[in-house]
This record gives sequence, C-alpha cells and structure tokens, in this order.
Amino acid sequence: MKAIAITAAAQANGNIDALQDIEIEKPVAHGHDLLVQISAISVNPVDTKVRAGFNADTPRILGWDAVGVVADVGDAVTLFKPGDTVWYAGALTRPGSNSEYQLVDERIVALKPASLDNPSAAALPLTAITAWEMLFDRLGVNEDGNEGDVLLIVGAAGGVGSIMTQLARKLTKMTVIGTASRPESQQWVTDLGAHHVIDHSKPLTEELARIGIQHVTHVASLNNTEEHYQQLIEALIPQGKLALIDDPETLDARPLKAKSISLHWEFMFTRSMFETQDIIEQHRLLTRVASLIDDGVIKTTLGEHFGAINAENLRKAHRLLESHRAVGKIVLEGF
Repeated sequence: MKAIAITAAAQANGNIDALQDIEIEKPVAHGHDLLVQISAISVNPVDTKVRAGFNADTPRILGWDAVGVVADVGDAVTLFKPGDTVWYAGALTRPGSNSEYQLVDERIVALKPASLDNPSAAALPLTAITAWEMLFDRLGVNEDGNEGDVLLIVGAAGGVGSIMTQLARKLTKMTVIGTASRPESQQWVTDLGAHHVIDHSKPLTEELARIGIQHVTHVASLNNTEEHYQQLIEALIPQGKLALIDDPETLDARPLKAKSISLHWEFMFTRSMFETQDIIEQHRLLTRVASLIDDGVIKTTLGEHFGAINAENLRKAHRLLESHRAVGKIVLEGF
C-alpha cells in the first residue's frame, strides 16, 4: 500500500523534505483493531512535532486524524462492521493515517457525522477530543452549567480553540473570551461564537480590562503558556482553574499557591497510550460530537484543502502549520 513517512532526522534546515512517499505491506486486523481504508486526513501540530523530533532508522508514518471505510475487523470487534464510514484521531504509539490503510482500536473510533463530507469530517477528531476532554474532563465544566463563570481560551483560532469556542458557547452558560492577534483570526473566533475576542499580542490583563472583564474563572491555554503564564495567574480568580496542552520548557507551579489555582494537563493520547479503563470514552465522545454536528449545533473547522494525500502536499501542509499562519484545519483527501 502507499504511505508517506518521515525518513530522516532534522538537519540545519529541518526535515520537512524527508517526508517521502513509500510502499509497505498492508496490515492485518486482530483483536479490537479495525483495518480502515483511509479517505481523508488532516494535519495537526503533533505531526510537525513528531516529524521534527524523528531520529530513528525505520521510517515512521505520521498522521493523527482520519476518515475512512472499515475494510476488515479483528476477532474482538463489536462496535463496527466492514463498510462502516468512521472517524478518529488514532494513537501516538502506532503507525499514523498518512497511508492507504491503517489499524486503529475500535474503542477510540466512532461513525462519521452523516452530514459532513470526508474532508470536512477529517478536520475534527483530534481537536474535538482535546477540546472536549479539556473543557469537561480536566476543567470540570458542566454541560448546560457554569452560569456566571468566564472562560478565557488562549489561542482560540487554532484547531483546538476553534472547537472549544463552539462547545463552550453552545453547551455551557459561561462567558467565552477567545484570543487571536490577526484580523482574519479574530473574525474567525467571533464567527465561532465567542462573546469577546482579545489580542494575545498585547498584555492579556489590559485586554481583559478593555472589554470590562476583571477576572476569569477558567483558562484554557492552548499555546505560548510560558509567555502568558504570569498574566494568566493575575487574571484568574482565587480557586480558579488553569488547563494547558502545550509544552512549556519549564513551568513553576508555586505562583499558583496563593490563589489555590488548580493546574490541569490535557493530552488526548493518554487513554489510547495506556489503554485506560475508560478508553471507550473516546468512542462515546466522538459519537456525541457527530450528533452535535448532524444536529447543526457545531460546525467543521476546515480551513484549507491541499488536495491528494502525498508527500508533496503533506510537506506544504507542514510548512504552513509551522508558519503559524493557518486559520482552521488543513485537510487532504484520497490517494
């Protein structure tokens, strides 16, 4: 089968050019695995991070978002059958979705939203899982609850922020504030439903004061946490909650003590990586998100369609992601 893999470690000019088309054997489904024929994928920051950190002898297939058709099932599979069209974000520890066929555990898979075409659906699984887990599991927000609370989403125009903005606005009673620095990204966040949009290239406390907000109760920090850390602590109320998904080089938790601010990490691969007892929650979560989409509650965050799934187009996608100029998700479709 066809696949695209990272084949060399980064040199002085990086290793995007080491994304190469390859041919490998089609895998075989066992146990809880589905063998999925890939129809469409999207590209996430995790793809660029794993690519940049690659340093091995065996080529690695990247890709952690997919829509496809179940071609075969393992002997323990109960949730799906061949012919089902599914969506998922896969597992960090297994070969990715940049290939014609992929094995994926059924417990982190759901049926694709019926109302979306394949690329529009492929834009969503990883970011939807991350946003949902961060908002409801880590920050402890309640559906249809938290009236009077204020959520600040730092980096609201990105993939995760684009979903979280919608989930928080449509499924909770919180006031939702998103950050974005460019006119087009600010408009994007407004269109997704944020009550307010502020500019994270300026001091956040000053930007909050500009819109008449003194303090926030919850923060979802999706990028540049180190840069904003002290301002986030200042903006949070006593006993507020701070959650993050990025990778600060260092993070001193001691300044959180005076306000008893709780710190929460979100990593959507935890359940699949450790096969946690509640791994099936990702199946349920994606099933719920599919229903919300089909009911018109939330919408796709597709930004750009880069054409067929091949090394040339994936290299373009990685370059755009690393420029930090992408608005919405980058998708590719078909081989």
